Amino acid sequence: MSNDPLLQPYQLKHLTLRNRIMTTSHEPAYGDDGMPKDRYRLYHLERAKAGVSMVMTAGSASTSRDSPPVFSNLLVWKDEIVPWMKRLADDCHEAGAAVMIQLSHLGRRTRWDKGDWLPVVSSTSEREPAHRATPKPAEDWDIARIIRDYVDAAERMQAAGLDGIEIMCHGHLLDQFMSPLTNTLDAPYGGSLDNRARLTMEILSAIRKKVGPKLIIGMRYGVDEMEPGGIDIEEGVAIGKIFRDSGLVDYLNINRSRIHTDPAMTDLIPVQGMRSAPHLDFAGRIKAEVGMPTLHAARIPDVATARHAVATGQVDMVGMTRAHMADPHIVRKIVEGREDDIRPCVGATYCLDRIYQGGMALCIHNPSTGREATQPHQIEKASVGKKVVVVGAGPAGLEAARVAAERGHSVVVFEVADKPGGQVRLTAQSKRRAEMIGIIDWRLAQCTRLGVEFRFNSWAEVSDVLGESPDVVVIATGGMPTTGLLAEGNDLVISSWDILSGDAKPGTNVLIYDEAGDHAALQAAQMIAEAGGRVEVMTRDRTFSPEVMGMNLVPYMRALQDKAVTFTVTYKLNAVRRAGNQLEAVIGSDYMKLDRTAVYDQVVVNAGTQPLADLYFELKPASGNKGAVDYDALIDGKPQPEVAGFQLFRIGDAVEARNTHAAIYDALRLVRTV
Repeated sequence: MSNDPLLQPYQLKHLTLRNRIMTTSHEPAYGDDGMPKDRYRLYHLERAKAGVSMVMTAGSASTSRDSPPVFSNLLVWKDEIVPWMKRLADDCHEAGAAVMIQLSHLGRRTRWDKGDWLPVVSSTSEREPAHRATPKPAEDWDIARIIRDYVDAAERMQAAGLDGIEIMCHGHLLDQFMSPLTNTLDAPYGGSLDNRARLTMEILSAIRKKVGPKLIIGMRYGVDEMEPGGIDIEEGVAIGKIFRDSGLVDYLNINRSRIHTDPAMTDLIPVQGMRSAPHLDFAGRIKAEVGMPTLHAARIPDVATARHAVATGQVDMVGMTRAHMADPHIVRKIVEGREDDIRPCVGATYCLDRIYQGGMALCIHNPSTGREATQPHQIEKASVGKKVVVVGAGPAGLEAARVAAERGHSVVVFEVADKPGGQVRLTAQSKRRAEMIGIIDWRLAQCTRLGVEFRFNSWAEVSDVLGESPDVVVIATGGMPTTGLLAEGNDLVISSWDILSGDAKPGTNVLIYDEAGDHAALQAAQMIAEAGGRVEVMTRDRTFSPEVMGMNLVPYMRALQDKAVTFTVTYKLNAVRRAGNQLEAVIGSDYMKLDRTAVYDQVVVNAGTQPLADLYFELKPASGNKGAVDYDALIDGKPQPEVAGFQLFRIGDAVEARNTHAAIYDALRLVRTV
């Protein structure tokens, strides 16, 4: 037996869990018409096979038809979900993991124009800022119906063979009843804490009566809303004791903060640059004062933090959910003594931001997550070793080199800089985004372990590449900032890269014209503002920074809103002229004919990148495939057609400006069949 606290078994009621690591309830949005079909099942199965003790499926599986999904929630009010969940549970049980599901009615945390266009119901008529629906206060028949729906959903999950259910009482309908901030009802469901908790307790009682004592029932709830007039830590402890004393709840899963706005959500689920495990002490206090089995997950990104959480007795089970999106094999690597081999979660929260914009969860630097069927996490050895030359050591190039080396090929990487990283290294120069360098450091370590040869400070020419007698050449040279955007004055402006790299000193009255809508403009704005400059961020879009997305926007706003920074939308920069020792910006619009001017001392343009692909085009005539990619083969996971001579490919921003995930995905799916 290991002495590692994380590897100790834990007895949860009648259920023996093989270790203390789990993936907590979350919605990766892999469902198909509300059903957990193959993509959903394989995602959870990968983690079960790799050693987690419990996979908790679904972020808020919908119990009622008037709780329509807003981010592809599972629909547990449908009978047809039972066989799908049964297959998932059977497979994960066979792999040694327990399986649970989180059930919820979203209340006002949804929209009336989703699903069946039913009215949104809550304990208040005040809308939730995040989803903008104005709810109706629940009537007696709503409450009776919702209780029945919870019971029916629990019975379905018991029939599917799950080990338990978790009731989501944080931010959703039950918490809307529980919180004095969102409960405007009269007795018996409004007023005192016992009244506000009444709906939750009636649901728990009805479920337990139906499913009996064997099915585990957990409660995920908010201990402290961190807002005046809301649930505070003392009342949070009292709520925990209500659950304990009822005898209906088998464990508590501890949250903190509210989730009704992007900033509140980000306080619950911190992103990079924010403190790790910020609510662990609160979970520990609940465990100590309430005395129930306690689970917790909130930015526990690494094994050391998780081990501390369990070793100090603050929690019984620790959730590492985003960390397992980055690397589903964490437990296996701990058991095998390979902790240094764990692919790190860098806190980019690309996963959650995509969900909240209606997409599927994707890890910024593990493109196999959610694609287990088509892009397995394990790389198979090639039948024949080849010579692979990669030009560029940014995220795409390093991934290409890593995968090629895992395949057993001989790999040489040319990189013009003295260090790897490309645009990620530039991004990581901002203190708040410093964790992004983990994307590069992990790949560099993997490549070093696999024997990849690096040639830094090397501007690769055609002769250098051909001198290696390559079988495959991968051009991953990235891009350079887009220039020439303006009708006049392109020589008078600088790029966001100039600010981020320190090549240009921040001005005192600065216009940042943002065509790309990505992090770079906000990073530059923060650097200029913190240096004391006045900043206007302008975009022709109807919203600013659309590529940054909700949760990642929060730290920027907290860094900028108390400084001299303004945002101007729906205007475009047409030209820049000299005006003495100042710069005159000529500003127009896509919406109407407009020609106005404003004066600044510095103009920064953030317009993405253009491919740095000269070497690719120079090599193209000599290559066997003339640079062509068979898209059908690429998508189907088949090798590219064999050719006489070397194969030539380009990936990432050397093709076109996209993002880090796209660059790494390019490399993985292309090279894994070489």
